[in-house]
Amino acid sequence: MSSPGSSFVQIKHEDLLFYENCGGGSFGSVYRALWVSQDKEVAVKKLLKIDKEAEILSVLSHKNIIQFYGAVLESPNYGIVTEFASGGSLYEYLSSEHSEEMDMEQIMTWAIQIAKGMHYLHAEAPVKVIHRDLKSRNVVITADKVLKICDFGASKFLSHTTHMTVVGTFPWMAPEVIQSLPVSETCDTYSYGVVLWEMLTREVPFKGFEGLQVAWLVVEKQERLTIPSSCPASFAELMKKCWQADPKERPPFKQVLVTLETMANDSRLPDQCNSFLHNKDQWRCEIESTLERLRKLERELYSKEKELEERERRLKLWEERLMERSNMTPSPTPLLMDRSSITPFFTPMSIGSSGPFFRSHSQDSNGTGVSSAGVSSAGVSSLFRTLSNGDTERSSSAMLERGRSSLDSGRLHLMLRGEGRNRGGKNLGAKRTKEQREPRGRRKGSGDAQELPWGGSGDGEEDVGGGGWRQRGDAEEQSDHYSPRVLWRIWGGRPRK
Repeated sequence: MSSPGSSFVQIKHEDLLFYENCGGGSFGSVYRALWVSQDKEVAVKKLLKIDKEAEILSVLSHKNIIQFYGAVLESPNYGIVTEFASGGSLYEYLSSEHSEEMDMEQIMTWAIQIAKGMHYLHAEAPVKVIHRDLKSRNVVITADKVLKICDFGASKFLSHTTHMTVVGTFPWMAPEVIQSLPVSETCDTYSYGVVLWEMLTREVPFKGFEGLQVAWLVVEKQERLTIPSSCPASFAELMKKCWQADPKERPPFKQVLVTLETMANDSRLPDQCNSFLHNKDQWRCEIESTLERLRKLERELYSKEKELEERERRLKLWEERLMERSNMTPSPTPLLMDRSSITPFFTPMSIGSSGPFFRSHSQDSNGTGVSSAGVSSAGVSSLFRTLSNGDTERSSSAMLERGRSSLDSGRLHLMLRGEGRNRGGKNLGAKRTKEQREPRGRRKGSGDAQELPWGGSGDGEEDVGGGGWRQRGDAEEQSDHYSPRVLWRIWGGRPRK
């Protein structure tokens, strides 16, 4: 806004008499108040500063958009003054007993009113606007039962829109808005489909799930709200179109209005819709069944997250033990002291590179499954990485940095010397006896095999992957990644022939 207050009426704070708090909008609380000089009941949204919402509202004028009166520009009492809707929000109405009296005619009337308001924002307003936070709480009911769209705190002028941040409420948000991807006006079409589902079912979308859990289900699992099997086909088809994953496949509100007008002229639809509305007990179990399935999925994700955390902990412990071994001073022997006679398996890597050892030990902790919000802080951070980047390494960078800081250049070279196999897969090491090829835990009379940090026991059950670090029950698979000095410690102080 180039000049605050230049495009709308400025209202004095002392000219407002505040009553009770009647709800909260985006970035502010809403109060019922009296505009004293005009003797008019109004709604005042208190803000920390006057932002784009006032600018957006000042250019809008439609019977299904909340009417804007002006703004309070006196610090610190900033606020936006609009008409007061005595019927409360649509969300509150649908949660009340009065909603049980709804019939097909009322649902159709309200669906058309919301669609007209949204079509105005997208196609008829002086400046095209994307609401981005359309939901039943942001639709209010006037005294004469007319619906009006309000709360434009999350809105954007379409001409200014390139890349969106995460705003809105997850159960109503389109997948591209959740992922902070570039959006078009059809992100509001997705939200409209959720509001239509609310009016038909009088249920809370994704009831019992927290926001980030819903985000993961919608984006990663392509989950959508359950449409009962007895729902009239025309309504079901419209909602499915609104919830398409591809924004280009969703209908614009001009097409939504045409569809609604066609449905309103269908003589068979009122009986079908009213029968559906009055027999909620028969189809509500379908919604509950879906919610239970999603809760089970969430529990499985939680268990998997815990398993990954334990595996990561054991990998870190194993790494620390190897580092401790590398810091031990070996007993001098001719083999180890005569460094000129030792041929390295490959050229030592530089200190800034991430060798096979660290890469392989971190790859097994890649976060392929994540827990939902409210479960654990690790689950929340893992979820954001999954939504933003797909599968990501959860601990490799931290483990590598710890390795770099704890080992000097010479010791890191010792850890990273020798690949043992060239690109053709041939073993470049010297021939070994059968006893030497047996790992320590498998030699005759040595007892059980050595336990590995990822839950195996060196019997070839698991391949951690990356850089050739594998435990297959063959000592040469393991030993080819160490220099003779390190092998001296691993094999119990006895150099290999």
